Amino acid sequence: MYAPSWTRGMAFTALLVSVTATTAIAQDTISVSSPDGRNKVGVAIYRGKLYYMLSRDGRQILRPSMLGFEFKGAARLRDSLRITGQARRSHDETWTQPWGEVARVRDHHNELKVSVLETSAPRRSFDVVFRVFNDGVGFRYEFPAQPALGDFVITDELTEFSLADDAKAWWIPSNRSRLDRSEMLYSSSPVSVIDSIQTPLTMQTRDGKTAIVIHEANLVNYARMNLSGGRMENRTLRAALAPLSGPDKVISRTPFVTPWRTIQLADRAADLSPSVIGLNLNPPNVLPDVSWIKPMKYVGIWWGMHIGGSESGWFGGFADSLRYNTWSSGRRHGATTENTKRYIDFAAANGIGGVLVEGWNVGWDGDWIKNRNAFTFTQAYPDYDLKGLAAYAHQKGVKLIVHNETSGGIQNYERQMEDAFALYHSLGLEAIKSGYVTDTTSEGYSHHSQFMVNHYRKVIETAAKYKIMLDVHEPIHDTGERRTYPNMMSREGARGQEYNAWGGEGGNPPEHETNLYFTRLLAGPMDFTPGIFDLLIERGTGRPRRIEESRPRTTLAKQLALYIVIYSPLQMAADLPENYVGKPAFQFIRDVAVDWETSKTIDGKIGDYVIVARKAKNSEDWFLGAITDEEGRAFTVPLTFLTPGRKYVAEIYADGPGANWATNPLPVAISKRNVDARTRLDLILAPGGGQAVRITPAR
Repeated sequence: MYAPSWTRGMAFTALLVSVTATTAIAQDTISVSSPDGRNKVGVAIYRGKLYYMLSRDGRQILRPSMLGFEFKGAARLRDSLRITGQARRSHDETWTQPWGEVARVRDHHNELKVSVLETSAPRRSFDVVFRVFNDGVGFRYEFPAQPALGDFVITDELTEFSLADDAKAWWIPSNRSRLDRSEMLYSSSPVSVIDSIQTPLTMQTRDGKTAIVIHEANLVNYARMNLSGGRMENRTLRAALAPLSGPDKVISRTPFVTPWRTIQLADRAADLSPSVIGLNLNPPNVLPDVSWIKPMKYVGIWWGMHIGGSESGWFGGFADSLRYNTWSSGRRHGATTENTKRYIDFAAANGIGGVLVEGWNVGWDGDWIKNRNAFTFTQAYPDYDLKGLAAYAHQKGVKLIVHNETSGGIQNYERQMEDAFALYHSLGLEAIKSGYVTDTTSEGYSHHSQFMVNHYRKVIETAAKYKIMLDVHEPIHDTGERRTYPNMMSREGARGQEYNAWGGEGGNPPEHETNLYFTRLLAGPMDFTPGIFDLLIERGTGRPRRIEESRPRTTLAKQLALYIVIYSPLQMAADLPENYVGKPAFQFIRDVAVDWETSKTIDGKIGDYVIVARKAKNSEDWFLGAITDEEGRAFTVPLTFLTPGRKYVAEIYADGPGANWATNPLPVAISKRNVDARTRLDLILAPGGGQAVRITPAR
């Protein structure tokens, strides 16, 4: 592709400056390496500005990248800087999670703290702390209390990530105006043409030797970080903070620390997961008792609304549907006492731990997005007996999951939160699914602003006070806070299953989940809501949906495999209960675990396929899940993760004869075979298909 002469000139100038800066900086650099010596960070001053750079195995990953800030009503904290000191320490501990993809996490890093001072007035000072792990780097700014910087307003964070390679990037935009700004399909491109994007940002160098992920950790009292601009050949990404309103991004005072900026590194994309760097950069668990926090599967009064739309037409659904529910009150109200008991009975009969009920509380009538302040979180509709159903669920050994949709009415929610959570606690209700279907709050703040970050943290802390687990939809992205508050269980934050009911574009394309695994899921668990068996959605429309209409673009076996591939400690069996009755494949959903001792990505290619194995916690059972995009694929998987010398039985749920997401999604072939650690298991995946395997010790 031919570039105009002026862009080629800019590119050459940028390259020349970068080479000159790199050479100069290399001569006077403070450095720190990972414990294995592979990852190395260098820090230096060049022409009064502070830079850092990153290499792996002696190969440059980030060229000199600038650090600094812009403050409202003050000079940039970027120029006339000098390094006044440094401190180092090493750390190595292994800690245990109450739940997770792995039970035990090793935190092994070397730390470098660099102290910096302005050489001219107002002579502000700050530290930059780097922690270098074998799997990447985290760094943050720390501002001590000081006369030159007390109260402040950040208008821009000047942190750069200047890529040495024009790596291929997988991303979703951050600058589009729409309701749920994280719920978009992933695109891929060279990093040099990126405009404004969200994190995690996953990249792979052109030679395929390094996978790179930029994200953040321990986001507290700050704005969410997006990234802007690849700037043609310069390939420099910059932190782009979500605004409060106008140019203001963060309002605070010293002493103050920012979130960690993280750069995860791996030799191949398959080695990125499970990702623990964000967990290691969050404070330890602060809850004295976590015995009440229990991962579980759940069903819910939810899918019936999505496949038919609402009577208000918000989802543009099927007005003549034969079977659907509404959130709003009326003849098709889903959250009735009778209907909820039916779901509770089904959950109890099938060993499923919870029942979600949406639309139970007053406020759904009319346009519930515009009428966000009409929601009450304690008053049920007359046809829903909250107290009686809580007792009924408890009697059946099932947890009732309360739904709190706020529509962005933050003040309305916070006014009621203490009373609502106290009520739920008094009734023995230990889980909430919350929602924030809005782009800006009722107060006019961005969905991902400092205001909302603080709100989400307040909800987490209040829920912990009342021993309530959280599943947050339309969330702030996961930055590892589940380590500090293990009641923050799961969240949405990407296009989930619901887009297969009404999302336009025919639903999520077959490669969607193979993108999610290497992007969104590196941040943390996702409530994707798998398990749709009526893949043609005949119950919602009275006829099979056509290929161009919204429906799950998977086979049935892939829906089962998603329970292994897409991790969540709260995992939904999302379909209507009647669609599971009499279906042998439902046995896999009954059996699959939701909490893991260890997890291994056996193989994978971003956007194409993923193969994952997980060992259930407190069990000798293993589960294997494999999914593909629109291409059919075959693999041979060595079962070397099994205990040598032990005999096992594999229960296999594979795509059946002629299976194809587009033309024949339903066939599932169920079989058993004896296996051990020497077995090489053949996987045949149909187009848009998958395979789910349960491996148990032989009796």
